[in-house]
Amino acid sequence: MRVRALRFGEDVKMARVGFIGLGNMGGGMAANLAKKGHDVRAFDLSADALDKARAAGCLPVASAREAADGAEAVITMLPAGAHVEQVYRESVLDVALPSAILIDCSTIDVATAKRVAEQATAKGLVAVDAPVSGGIAAASAGTLTFMVGGSNEAFERARAFLADMGKAVIHAGVNGAGQAAKICNNMILGAEMIATCEAFVLAHKLGLDAQAFYDIASVSSGQSWSMTSYCPVPGVGPETPADRDYQGGFAAALMLKDLRLAMEAAESVDAEVPMGARARELYEAYAGAGNGARDFSGIINMLRDKP
Repeated sequence: MRVRALRFGEDVKMARVGFIGLGNMGGGMAANLAKKGHDVRAFDLSADALDKARAAGCLPVASAREAADGAEAVITMLPAGAHVEQVYRESVLDVALPSAILIDCSTIDVATAKRVAEQATAKGLVAVDAPVSGGIAAASAGTLTFMVGGSNEAFERARAFLADMGKAVIHAGVNGAGQAAKICNNMILGAEMIATCEAFVLAHKLGLDAQAFYDIASVSSGQSWSMTSYCPVPGVGPETPADRDYQGGFAAALMLKDLRLAMEAAESVDAEVPMGARARELYEAYAGAGNGARDFSGIINMLRDKP
């Protein structure tokens, strides 16, 4: 099936989308594009992920190259920068339509994001980096936040597709700026969650009821997203992974990945990030003790000296 090229500033109605990477995040994102009426050609190395994509209305294909061929938008959601660069080099850049917009939603290092965009430009293509915030639940619900790096024109072309998967699409700046925003944001989150967990542990040892402390801190200067939207204590505040024995949500291994990226970026520009560095150390200890698949808020148990 052929689709017409989209002009700058034009709303997306239905378009062929190549989606590469159908993990916990990508699977839900691809499903939402299909729900919006797009012709989604989806690829992943996992047969189970392809089966889920088919059930969600996508058309599974045999390779990343086949997903990208003929697509008006090519979206990648991959584990690391090396994977993104390999997929672009081997499967995307040679077959993408000249009118296609290339959107990488992976969380990778800034240098690789810039390099991939430069490689796309050299082929006459337009690319943006558009990492996400919101986690698995938001990916499935279509309520992600996208932080986009690229030219103004590239952002406008990408925005219509991203809006079909999220609640907020924000232009961060030039290529690489989306990744910079993502790692800075998650450095805040990692340190903030640890401080929130520490406060609950201290409050408990001082004899303060967790609910009473939440009621106070959630409307006082200690208020934060980690407190009021993602409370690490079971039975307190809205439902969170803490209420499911820290299953689901945002894996500690992924938080550690983002913190490591932040530390690499900080070193590259000689930025002092002592809180971020300490957060990385603590998540290395937590994930290294076999908790990498647990939600990152479960670090409260390590701070309580529990397994």
